[in-house]
Amino acid sequence: MGFWFQWMILALTAEFLIVAAEYFKPFNVSYDHRAMIIDGKRRMLISGGIHYPRATPEMWPDLISKSKEGGVDVIETYVFWNGHEPVRGQYYFEGRYDIVKFVKQVGSSGLYLFLRIGPYVCAEWNFGGFPVWLRDVPGIEFRTDNALFKEEMQRFVKKIVDLMKEESLFSWQGGPIVMLQIENEYGNIESSFGPKGKDYMVWAAKMAVGLDAGVPWVMCKQVDAPEYIIDTCNGYYCDGFKPNSDKKPVVWTENWDGWYTSWGERVPHRPVEDLAFAVARFFQRGGSFQNYYMYFGGTNFGRTSGGPNYITSYDYDAPIDEYGLLSQPKWGHLKDLHAAIKLCEPALVAVDSPQYIKLGPKQEAHVYRENAHSSGQNLSFHESKCSAFLANIDEHKSATVKLFGQAYTLPPWSASILPDCRNIAFNTAKIGAQTSIKTVRFDDTSYVNNPVNLQMMVPNQVARISETWNSVKEPIGVWSNSNFTFQGILEHLNVTKDRSDYLWYSTRIYVSDEDILFWKDNQVSPILTIDSMRDLVYIYVNGQFTGGAKGKWIKVVQPVNLKQGYNDITLLSQTVGLQNYGAFLEKDGAGFRGQIKLTGCKNGDIDVTEFMWTYQVGLKGEFLKIFSIDNNRSAEWTEFERDAIPSNFSWYKTQFDAPGGVDPVVLDFGSMGKGQAWVNGHHIGRYWTLDAPKDGCQTCDYRGSYDSNKCTTNCGKPTQAWYHVPRSWLQAADNLLVIFEETEKTPFEISIKSGFSETICAKVSESHYPPLHAWSSPKITNGTISLKTMIPALHLQCDAGHTISSIEFASYGTPRGSCQKFSKGSCHAPNSFSVVSEACRGRTSCSVAVSDAVFGGDPCHGVVKVLSVEVRCSSSSYISSASMK
Repeated sequence: MGFWFQWMILALTAEFLIVAAEYFKPFNVSYDHRAMIIDGKRRMLISGGIHYPRATPEMWPDLISKSKEGGVDVIETYVFWNGHEPVRGQYYFEGRYDIVKFVKQVGSSGLYLFLRIGPYVCAEWNFGGFPVWLRDVPGIEFRTDNALFKEEMQRFVKKIVDLMKEESLFSWQGGPIVMLQIENEYGNIESSFGPKGKDYMVWAAKMAVGLDAGVPWVMCKQVDAPEYIIDTCNGYYCDGFKPNSDKKPVVWTENWDGWYTSWGERVPHRPVEDLAFAVARFFQRGGSFQNYYMYFGGTNFGRTSGGPNYITSYDYDAPIDEYGLLSQPKWGHLKDLHAAIKLCEPALVAVDSPQYIKLGPKQEAHVYRENAHSSGQNLSFHESKCSAFLANIDEHKSATVKLFGQAYTLPPWSASILPDCRNIAFNTAKIGAQTSIKTVRFDDTSYVNNPVNLQMMVPNQVARISETWNSVKEPIGVWSNSNFTFQGILEHLNVTKDRSDYLWYSTRIYVSDEDILFWKDNQVSPILTIDSMRDLVYIYVNGQFTGGAKGKWIKVVQPVNLKQGYNDITLLSQTVGLQNYGAFLEKDGAGFRGQIKLTGCKNGDIDVTEFMWTYQVGLKGEFLKIFSIDNNRSAEWTEFERDAIPSNFSWYKTQFDAPGGVDPVVLDFGSMGKGQAWVNGHHIGRYWTLDAPKDGCQTCDYRGSYDSNKCTTNCGKPTQAWYHVPRSWLQAADNLLVIFEETEKTPFEISIKSGFSETICAKVSESHYPPLHAWSSPKITNGTISLKTMIPALHLQCDAGHTISSIEFASYGTPRGSCQKFSKGSCHAPNSFSVVSEACRGRTSCSVAVSDAVFGGDPCHGVVKVLSVEVRCSSSSYISSASMK
């Protein structure tokens, strides 16, 4: 079957499912002090964030399916105003911005949707989601009691609500939308606007409710939200949060399961043990709706990343990684957590508030029991609904506690979930899910980056980019008739309107013989100073690159070489993502502030600020669209030889074939400097190979409060070297790759990789909790649930399109170490390898029961045994060819 025919069939199949789906029967959504009420029933809801523009429509069904499999009930997304209204009054709802299609796909999967309209979203997204044209409305002030802003905001919010109504996507219409959000973390900046801030917040709430969407509205981090709006929590921990009214449920709109990353910085990660602990504590202490920010982070394609200086990847250390693969053990451990919470749901929704029991100095229990009247611990278990959470908030020590006469050992910084108030189904610190290690191999070398929680790719198939490259030089300075001249320095965004990152400023200065002699005799050089600049500037004198600087509103001091007579000074101002957070965004701007001077002259400084400056927006190649399939021949390309002398500001192009299979595809730009890339006309995004600091990546301990600097990786390495190329943007052969490189790097070492989880491991004890599916049909004796007969099992699963090709390690007994570092202990069942091999080799997934009987008897009496396994996954074609040799 042809490559494109396969894609067509997949697309038509997905489209048919959307059209044929009946979503839900119409139902109402409300809430009380305890929970969201869906179709008349209280619900404990798990939500996962997926931003539709950070993936392609072809990726959406798989992302939604994996979210549902992971135990998610709700998909959450922002609405991106600047993507939907790039030009005032001209709307766009196609491609990655086809929000209707996305919402329908969520509904067709049987999941609910939480739509956060904002329309300010922050989200590390360019300009916080505001269209740049908005700042040009005369007299406008963002996010305050300003009539012009309110008019534009209401128009867009109404547009989205009406669109959802027209498509019958609200719950009462049989659609999946159960909750909406207006504004976003406004409480953080409300005081910046004085009384007008409060007035605006009240207006926004009334405006939203007045649109008659028919579902509840929330405001996150808004402690003064009106009584008819649910105020919610954002943060790493929200178990202590209470809304501003006892008539509202406890809702966590952003559980930060990772953090965003800036160019030249370490990459943050959040241990899943701590994340699970935070979630369990939230539901333990009365929470009812929890949303992961993000469940899938995705990619900031094009110039959508905000900042300034946020990287193109928005992986966010999410349970589903940037490419759509499962991040293990994060996804699997959270899936087990969600299953345990769902087992508790009947008790959680039946009780208005839990019974609190102090078990020790840093240990406590919360018990949810229907019709419980006693305040003590001597309660019977004949009631139909009883669930308990035990927590040990000590960061260092385990603790043994007693509840209802039974002893439990709690690891430090952990919570245990007892769906029946007796048996532990899940502990946040004990991971039973597999770990996936994705190594990176370059030719004959390899390394593993952060084997705990972070996954990197292993190249399933590696395609060197063609040795044949063509290049064309980008002009420095003025290149078109659209340039203009103005006396003085204009603000960057007022000129570019964010049509490009780049703005050229050019002027001419006359240098006298006196100054030349002065500099020569005094052995000093003239210095060009810029009082304040952001995000990046390159300085050219007489067409030659002289220097540059990067930062946010920093002073620039650059020595320059001038000749006698007229000298041309050209400054290239760059934005690297517009500010996305804070008050007064419309005033932030970019480019230069203050004065620009030439210092060190004989007769004093020369202030060039008020000189006549010629302005040129963008790059010639950008506006000719030489990166597109239709227009790339409009440039005068010439073959670029490997031994040619490189120059900065060059365009390069070549062609490549797509790697076979279905694995995610990435461009490896580790050999490049800074620039942008396009594949078949699709803008992959900005790239920049700044290295992270060499220190600060110490061993991570999950115990204790998390912050974004606690667990980081990539020290001494580029913050980002790999860039996602969605499969749907590729054809089987002759894909056009165009890059714009700002430095003197050459493209010959760029490569294409397709990757997957090559090594997967798991470690399960015979004393581990019973498999959660066993709770669906437990043995009940005298009214008490018994799980003693349930046997723990170890589960392994390769990525789609791959099977277990080899068993690298297997030991039932007392094995030591961790994934890729396992070793046999003093106790080892001799048939461990053969048992695991028979169960797993050649399969996409497998399960092995952890018991003496499976391994032919007890290898060491009186000792708790563990099964540790490490396997290697390979593509099916690889296994077939290998078996034929």
